[in-house]
Amino acid sequence: MFSWVSKDARRKKEPELFQTVAEGLRQLYAQKLLPLEEHYRFHEFHSPALEDADFDNKPMVLLVGQYSTGKTTFIRHLIEQDFPGMRIGPEPTTDSFIAVMHGPTEGMVPGNALVVDPRRPFRKLNAFGNAFLNRFMCAQLPNPVLDSISIIDTPGILSGEKQRISRGYDFAAVLEWFAERVDRIILLFDAHKLDISDEFSEVIKALKNHEDKIRVVLNKADQIETQQLMRVYGALMWSLGKIINTPEVVRVYIGSFWSHPLLIPDNRKLFEAEEQDLFKDIQSLPRNAALRKLNDLIKRARLAKVHAYIISSLKKEMPNVFGKESKKKELVNNLGEIYQKIEREHQISPGDFPNLRKMQELLQTQDFSKFQALKPKLLDTVDDMLANDIARLMVMVRQEESLMPAQVVKGGAFEGTMNGPFGHGYGEGAGEGIDDVEWVVGKDKPTYDEIFYTLSPVNGKITGANAKKEMVKSKLPNTVLGKIWKLADVDRDGLLDDEEFALANHLIKVKLEGHELPADLPPHLIPPSKRRHE
Repeated sequence: MFSWVSKDARRKKEPELFQTVAEGLRQLYAQKLLPLEEHYRFHEFHSPALEDADFDNKPMVLLVGQYSTGKTTFIRHLIEQDFPGMRIGPEPTTDSFIAVMHGPTEGMVPGNALVVDPRRPFRKLNAFGNAFLNRFMCAQLPNPVLDSISIIDTPGILSGEKQRISRGYDFAAVLEWFAERVDRIILLFDAHKLDISDEFSEVIKALKNHEDKIRVVLNKADQIETQQLMRVYGALMWSLGKIINTPEVVRVYIGSFWSHPLLIPDNRKLFEAEEQDLFKDIQSLPRNAALRKLNDLIKRARLAKVHAYIISSLKKEMPNVFGKESKKKELVNNLGEIYQKIEREHQISPGDFPNLRKMQELLQTQDFSKFQALKPKLLDTVDDMLANDIARLMVMVRQEESLMPAQVVKGGAFEGTMNGPFGHGYGEGAGEGIDDVEWVVGKDKPTYDEIFYTLSPVNGKITGANAKKEMVKSKLPNTVLGKIWKLADVDRDGLLDDEEFALANHLIKVKLEGHELPADLPPHLIPPSKRRHE
């Protein structure tokens, strides 16, 4: 008797079992979040329903910037290969959205064919119509970089009302669609053109809920002197601060992202360090892809919940028979007050609510009589997903990461600085003398020996207390000096001989010059008398 009750209760108690994180996300979305979205017409207001390809696709990088900031050149620099449809020039050349993806053969897939391919995550772009689809294509080619990531090249953003109207589709809305699904958004600026046009400002605002994905690149920085570069950097930060309304400073990478010689090489070291940082950030995307998808699903679930409260509140306020149209106008105008009421009643953060003005515009064309009343069971299901299922998937993410080999982007420009003498920091700091036949510390050892013999060595060694008196003169913190002591005491006897003392002083010099200390002593720094001769 009442077998359906026990079955339902049993289903609630038993946790969902998933083989992989991607499968878990797909099932949770289809079974728990999608019913809520469909019931309250979420897809008409915010974002189309997710498909299987959205959970299985490779990490994507979206490049956005004004014309001639070097977006297409940046892709060419990363993959070290021309791709189909590529056009580079000082004038606005890229007039299409080009998805640069891996494929067995080199070729182009036009937009209309692309949006009917169930293996690609672009099917929902169909909603933007032919004007957009004629300006959308996929360039596929066999390339090792594209084995791990896909890159989306976008049309250069222009200034002026004329160009914005002539596009024929909602450019900001398309970028917002991509922003929801990509893993990294790179905003490119030209060091010579810092003005942010109206359309670019609108685009950056459309990316408002995705600040965690945004990185900024100040490109072509080798074409200006150091003093000018400082001014340009300051001006860029000021401009961005007015548009991106967050107290945190956006990370800006400065450099010249192409394979040509630097015009002004004064800041070469800075450019190399910045390029290395940006490459590391892009290389980490495959490893963090599952976590990003999990994070985006949580954001979507929170927005869907708030949307359900808004729609059900509007439905509740509507009259049954007369005065529907006038009441609808009143409710749309007073939407801000409804937001505040929901915020108080359900303890929801103001940051979870959709943009007020945009929501008011969308509500103007809706038939409020078709809205649904609040259905607590649907909301409880989503709450259960957020509280329990997502926590289990978080554990699975870490397990998958530990079981899989280190996933990094390989090939192209990423290989150029991996190993060999052109690797970042090669032959500098603790790496100095790595290729020398002689011990690199030996050239300064006579100076260090003079100090060593003033510290009362016994049987050719000084105590830690005596060494400390000399080492603290460097004014480095005790934590750093403690690490230097551990690295220099090669034979672990708690004492330093003349070679170990010279090594300690060499490491102090390395640190004072602004370099990092190694975790373990590199073979070339081991004193000659302590090396094992095999």
